[in-house]
Amino acid sequence: MAPRVLPQIDLDGYLRAADDVVIPSDGAGIEHTPDIALASCAARSGATAHKPVHVGVDLGTAYTVLFVLDEAYHPLAGAYEFAQVIRDGVVMDFRGAVELVAGLKRRIERTLGFTLTRAATCHPPGVSPAEVKAARYVLESTGLDCSTIVDEPSAANAVLGIENGAVVDIGGGTTGIAIVRDGAVVYTADEPTGGTHLSLVISGALRIPFEDAERRKTDRREQQALFPMVRPVMEKMGSIILNHIRGRDVDVVYLVGGTCAFPGIDSVIASVTGVRTVLPERPLFVTPLGVALNDLGP
Repeated sequence: MAPRVLPQIDLDGYLRAADDVVIPSDGAGIEHTPDIALASCAARSGATAHKPVHVGVDLGTAYTVLFVLDEAYHPLAGAYEFAQVIRDGVVMDFRGAVELVAGLKRRIERTLGFTLTRAATCHPPGVSPAEVKAARYVLESTGLDCSTIVDEPSAANAVLGIENGAVVDIGGGTTGIAIVRDGAVVYTADEPTGGTHLSLVISGALRIPFEDAERRKTDRREQQALFPMVRPVMEKMGSIILNHIRGRDVDVVYLVGGTCAFPGIDSVIASVTGVRTVLPERPLFVTPLGVALNDLGP
């Protein structure tokens, strides 16, 4: 079982620390300051090269994320890339997934100055055992031994550390719901509707290619103007959440996943569900960091 980040570490502070060590990429789609990220990684890598590290890989429908934590589970380095090689936990393009993870691995290894040999990964609720194994094979094909495979809600809660409530992971393809009671996940569900659907709506409304819609969706300068277009999709996400938490004594919802970075989504979901909704900073990083926390080694 992964170590709890909270209450010892402030959640948003922990996520900001992770953001500081993300190694930027032209295709990443979210702003980072290269000098800060590279300096942060370099400052820590020298003291970590001969000590255990904890590595997590989150194979997402839209973004694949790799994070490395140091011996004390502090963020050491991270990288991510947009690519549609996974669909709702199913590896649709095995070769593309391997190349993607291998590229992220090389980017981090060049910065840290040592080779990564082991990692944990994750899967959405309800994915078949065969697809869970496929995620393991992707890692192994890049030279990473797969230490464990954890379900996404449990990974996210390793960072959130909540005792009671719902963890909602809105990724590229689906809205995943996990109800937590006394610190344990007691119910999970996963339904279609995610960030890809926002991009499709933008693409159709503006009559632009999907790739352009995806870029504009993540551009902070355009999000306010796009909000009225995508609000109905957000309301559908809220309805999905409500259907699964109704009658289950949930009084708080925690949002994670890259789609939750779109401003205003927390307010929409709160208005539809009538439940207090908490949105951490850098929601894209919550689950992959929790995956790395589950890489406890041999």
